[in-house]
Amino acid sequence: MAVDLDPLHIRTGKVSTQASEPHKKNLFLQRLHQEEENLNTVNEISGSNNGSQSEYQDKDIIQCLDNGVQFWTDYSKVHYHSQSLYELNGVWADVGEFDNYGIGRDSFAWASQGEEISDRLRFFVEECDHIQGFQFVVDDSGGFSSVAAEFLENIVDEYTNTPVLLYAVQGSASYKSLQSRKRTVLEELHDAITFSRLSSYCKLIVPVGLPSLSKSKASKFLHIEDEKHYHSSAVYAAALHSISLPFRMVPVGPTTDACSVSGAVDFHGLIQMLSGQGRQNMVSVLDVAMPAPALTGAQNEMSLLENLQSLTPQIAEDVEDLQAIEHITVHGALASGTVEIYMTNSLPKGSLDVHSIPMAARLRSSSAVLPFLESKLRNLHRYGIARGAAGAELLRSWGFGKEELEEMEEMLSNKVAALCPPQLSSDSD
Repeated sequence: MAVDLDPLHIRTGKVSTQASEPHKKNLFLQRLHQEEENLNTVNEISGSNNGSQSEYQDKDIIQCLDNGVQFWTDYSKVHYHSQSLYELNGVWADVGEFDNYGIGRDSFAWASQGEEISDRLRFFVEECDHIQGFQFVVDDSGGFSSVAAEFLENIVDEYTNTPVLLYAVQGSASYKSLQSRKRTVLEELHDAITFSRLSSYCKLIVPVGLPSLSKSKASKFLHIEDEKHYHSSAVYAAALHSISLPFRMVPVGPTTDACSVSGAVDFHGLIQMLSGQGRQNMVSVLDVAMPAPALTGAQNEMSLLENLQSLTPQIAEDVEDLQAIEHITVHGALASGTVEIYMTNSLPKGSLDVHSIPMAARLRSSSAVLPFLESKLRNLHRYGIARGAAGAELLRSWGFGKEELEEMEEMLSNKVAALCPPQLSSDSD
């Protein structure tokens, strides 16, 4: 029997293509594109842009960023390599719906998609003469935490002796005050599971992201609106850039004058210093002073250390920890005197008035992180492990069995126990 497979005979209707219009670049991205073109133009006419035109354009751009940002790409200045971005195919979920560990686990299968991601990482690794380590910035408030856990597990297996530093970041929108009990259980279990999984694949983990950056002490000299990710992202990015500056510095030789520049630190050395000594605490707190005061000021002024404020949520303040270990990076600060433009009670400075600010950032291994760890341990046990737990069925749907959950609980218990001060008995000296 013969069958005619000619598509002209099989398809009789008209074929129509539905395509959405690409998002138009905002003024900020248009300016970046224009500047790039100007750099590539050999015969650029000098003096073509006068001051008033530039100022007017800058005001428009700032207004655009303040009022018209829809996506993180609207304010990103990075030129991404073609190998840098990977799209999760087949995921038809809005960003607001891609909000928990389970949906991320269902949307990504390492067996079918993981090899392509590994190849993209391998491409960059092979370009390196020497790998200090891997720095990960993971949005752990939604489904990408599951994807990141799968990726990190593969990296640990393939690059056994290469340390991993992980920043687990959440935005202000991740914290909601009024919600149903069912939603609360889901979010608390998501946070506990995500932290347990991610921390098991890195040498050092730094939780970052406050419920309200605008109301925190870290934004004392800043005008922040929490609902605008353009604002909060700038603060967190500045802190991460500052704390990682020593990794990019060239070590100075013994004959070099290091009075103004010093402090190059190897990636592995920093991780070993913070997590490989004493209590073996692998959870660090990120603090920032933005702007940083002068290194030596008047007696009535707050010192540099007093200006540092935490960007890590759920930590204890004013904790005296004699075993604490710190790593501080300061750049752009004056050696003495005051920074009048920032520290005085003069009129607020706008985005056009400030071109650079002195920065200080600190990573510290301290028992101040105990409340953060205890909340993860408590919520995992209460909602996922205890008899009649409200989230037991939810965790089963995410693919977690009883033994795996008990292992997570034990790991969190060990982290808490390592930071708890020893309890003295009544007959102790």
